[in-house]
Amino acid sequence: MNDTAPVLAVRGLCKTFKRNGVSAEALSEVSFALMPGEILGIVGESGCGKSTLLRCIACLEKPTAGEIELDGRNVAGKRPADVCRKLQMVFQDAAASFDPRMKTGAAIDESIRQLVGLSGGAVKERRDELIRQAGLDPALAERYPSKLSGGQCQRLAIARALAGSPEALLCDEVTSALDVSAQAQIAGLLTALRRELGLSIVFVSHDLALVGGVCDRIIVMRGGRIAETGMAKEILTSPKEEYTKLLLSSVLTVEGE
Repeated sequence: MNDTAPVLAVRGLCKTFKRNGVSAEALSEVSFALMPGEILGIVGESGCGKSTLLRCIACLEKPTAGEIELDGRNVAGKRPADVCRKLQMVFQDAAASFDPRMKTGAAIDESIRQLVGLSGGAVKERRDELIRQAGLDPALAERYPSKLSGGQCQRLAIARALAGSPEALLCDEVTSALDVSAQAQIAGLLTALRRELGLSIVFVSHDLALVGGVCDRIIVMRGGRIAETGMAKEILTSPKEEYTKLLLSSVLTVEGE
């Protein structure tokens, strides 16, 4: 893996928000690389900067400083359209990511036209392929988001994200709004897509136990900084930082109750 160029390289990323004349540092000197075919987990308590980091990478937020290298060029602060063919973001609230007035299939069709340039019957063929790839019946494309379960909606959101054959998915708490069964199904789907498509995935979550079962490596964030990073097994069994140990102990305490 070390001899292979990363899909994505983040270097010294910083993000400061200013509200009412007061500055708040959301990210400070965050650096990491995402390798081809890797699932990289990013964990930490609420407010630690996980989602802000993903939004900066997806060009939905402009970082204050630092670089985001994609295909050898710095895309930090660029328009989302500059990265959307290579990177696609999947959000926590899948239903809210769809237009409630539009059937989910029409939303996927729109992405296919924009990202791939297909038209006519080829759009429906590609849409049906994507929905099957997400483990669903293409007939669900005729439903509105409000008529789908949370798990179904998230699968369709993943199908839409795959429309342009991206190299990487940025998954922001994609299982947190789901029940335990649906969480496991989405985690299994992402693992299968990594294997079948060679996708790289950034998997952001507050659930260290779930991340440990899905990811190859884990980054632990605290207060906008990287507190610890390592292979998933090492982080789960031999954490070096006290903060990581506290996160793990809280998981064990909840599971043991």
